[in-house]
Formats: sequence, C-alpha cells, structure tokens
Amino acid sequence: MSGLIGLVGSGEYLPSMLEVERRLIEGRSPIYVQIPTAATLESPSRLRYWLELGEQQARRLGVEPVPIVIRDRSEANDPELIAPIAEAGLVYLSGGSPTHLIETIKDTLLSTVLFKAFENGTSVAGCSAGAMALGAYSPGLRHLPPRLIEGIGLVKGIAIVPHFDKVRNRITSSIFRHEARLMPSVTLVGVDEETALVGDGITFEVMGRGCAWKILGDEMIKICEGESLTLQ
Repeated sequence: MSGLIGLVGSGEYLPSMLEVERRLIEGRSPIYVQIPTAATLESPSRLRYWLELGEQQARRLGVEPVPIVIRDRSEANDPELIAPIAEAGLVYLSGGSPTHLIETIKDTLLSTVLFKAFENGTSVAGCSAGAMALGAYSPGLRHLPPRLIEGIGLVKGIAIVPHFDKVRNRITSSIFRHEARLMPSVTLVGVDEETALVGDGITFEVMGRGCAWKILGDEMIKICEGESLTLQ
C-alpha cells in the first residue's frame, strides 16, 4: 500500500498543523524525516530554526526526528546521507525556494528513493515550496508572464499555489487563468495557509482552517475542511 501525500499551504511543524502530520504518519514507522533543502539558501540561523521547529513537532507526535540537510545535487546523490528515507514513516519537504528544491533533488538518487519509499507505504508531505515541488509542475508566479516549471512529479497532474488566501488578493485572477491554460492536463490548485490536502495522489481531503481552490479556467471551486478534491 502506498503512503499518503500531504500538500500544505503553510504552517509546517506548527501546533496548528499537528493533526495533519499525525494523520500522515499514524500507523507507519515512527521515523519522521525532515528535508529543509528549500531553505538551504537562507541564513544558517534560519536553517537551524526550521530544523528545531521540525524536531519540536516530531516530539509532539512521539516519533523520532531525523533531519537530512541536502544542499546540492552531490548530496542528493549520496546513498549514506539519504538512507533514512527508506525506513521513514513520513518524509517532509519544508518551505523556502521551490526552484532551488526542484533543481537540487529532481532526477537524483534522493527522488528515486523517495518515490520507492512512497510506493512501499511512506507518507510524503510538502509545505509551500515543498508542496509546489511535489507536483507535476510548479507555478512560477514570480515570472511575468507566469509559467509552469516542471516539478519532481510525485503527484501527477497537479500544480500547487500555496498561501492562496494571501496571494489571491495580490495577484489578479487573470494570471491564474493564464497559468491554467498553459497546461490543460494539469489542474491548478490553490491551498490556503495552515491548510492541507491529504490523500492518495488522486483524491484528497481538505484539512485545516482554510480551504483549497480548484482553478478551472475562469472558475475557482472552493473546497473546505472535510470535503474532497479529486484530480482528473
């Protein structure tokens, strides 16, 4: 049985997201692997902050925190460094730069081991940049015109826009419509802050304080806690 997938709009490792992470790791190996690659371009103190925050959440869950700091592709291809992924109950890609995360781990031994672990029952979560990277494509919303960047593809047919309750007020809906039309086979999905999609890669349940938004051309379909979103 494959693991679960968590696509989180924001709030990794916070007490408010504890039940999401509990859902992902419950009944699985009590090893919680945290990969902060997306934040490795930030300051050392900021990186320590994410590692400490992740450790605190793992302790709340009563599981073992195992941080794996992957800064470049050579580290992403180091068998010894990435070995804990194969035994994990949950692997979590936290936030930062989605482009750096994708460029660092896509088509490496890390991504191969991660896909295999997921097939064998390990849950995989990504928050913000991590969620963007897990999709088939990552929306390049800082580019004008906006474009889709190929992700690592653990979740087929989806492109995630995190922090959606904030960005939809700053970015015109026409940008989202343009983005959605670029790749008709990909569903563009917004996820609000402190909100997650949890599912098997095809059908997801919304968990958290906000909602998810399925963006279909000119239409945005709102899906809130306890409701389901199914990809094509």
